[in-house]
Amino acid sequence: MAMQPITLTSGMRANLVSLQQTNNFMEVTQKRLATGKKVNSALDDPVAYFTAVAHEQRATDLASRKDEMSEAVQLVKAADTGIESIKTLIAAAKSLATSALSADGTVAVNALAAQYDKVLNQITDLAEDSGYKGVNLLKSGSTLKVKFDETGDSKLELTGFNASATQGLQIAIGTGTNAWATDGGIDLAKIEGSITSLDKAMITLRTESSKLANNLSIITARQEFTQGMINVLKDGAANLTNADMNEEGANMLMLQTRQALGTTSLSLASQAAQSVLRLF
Repeated sequence: MAMQPITLTSGMRANLVSLQQTNNFMEVTQKRLATGKKVNSALDDPVAYFTAVAHEQRATDLASRKDEMSEAVQLVKAADTGIESIKTLIAAAKSLATSALSADGTVAVNALAAQYDKVLNQITDLAEDSGYKGVNLLKSGSTLKVKFDETGDSKLELTGFNASATQGLQIAIGTGTNAWATDGGIDLAKIEGSITSLDKAMITLRTESSKLANNLSIITARQEFTQGMINVLKDGAANLTNADMNEEGANMLMLQTRQALGTTSLSLASQAAQSVLRLF
């Protein structure tokens, strides 16, 4: 004989459907409490999910740009450190040249000129050593493009200058063709010419240092702006996907109570069927 289908009373069926719905709601709430998110996949809310993903991706792209800006800041600082050190050496060279103006005899002047040229060589070496990650803004032809946005359309280009002593800063030497003293005596004009070239070099360094300071201010401002945008994007993504834990906790308590009441209601609905058994 074929088995007859089991028929539930309308009350039992209604309570069963209600319990099934409550269990489904509890699963959703439990997942939200476990993950902290109300939107875990595109199935939960396609618009919110993909919008949040776009925000997160842009925030990631901007974070990489922020790292590039940090490296650019270090590059500018390296160049500025080089300039400040060169200024110190120029002051030392000027002191030697000034001493040569009042030196007694060609031997003393030649000794000062030799020391002076050594300082100029150190200026050139220092300029060569002021690079950072292969880029040196104290060398002509060196450039660095700092990109600020995720597409690279917003950017700043930094151009280096030649900070070598004789070629770049055009500081006059104290020996050789521009010797301060020869067998013919001390050439005060050449010594004064060297001092004048040192003063001009100092002006050039101050101008370039001002440019670096302006570029550093721009990069620093963009760093702060980029960090702010990253925070805004992450907050936007969080607002779209994060669950309110207080609300979800209250929902869980409500659903647990509803489940308990539904179970009790289903038990009461089944009592009518159980009473039939008492007839046998």
